Amino acid sequence: MATMNVSLPDPMKDWVESRTNDGRFSNASDYVRHLIRKDQERQAALAAFQAEITLGIQSGPARAFDSAAFKARMRDLHGAS
Repeated sequence: MATMNVSLPDPMKDWVESRTNDGRFSNASDYVRHLIRKDQERQAALAAFQAEITLGIQSGPARAFDSAAFKARMRDLHGAS
């Protein structure tokens, strides 16, 4: 595992130390790794969301929503209620 030194302003250092003192993380490195994993997950989710937006844009012009057809399709799929 590689080592990296990071400089933080005192309020941020205090925050990191408070997160490790509450027992959730064993040390500052665990906390920073957690934050990086969360950022990676967020970036992956944003990329997936953007890919879906791109697919939607590429699918052509929007069509008017036909609520009657939608309701009929839902009744056919799920049975009449």
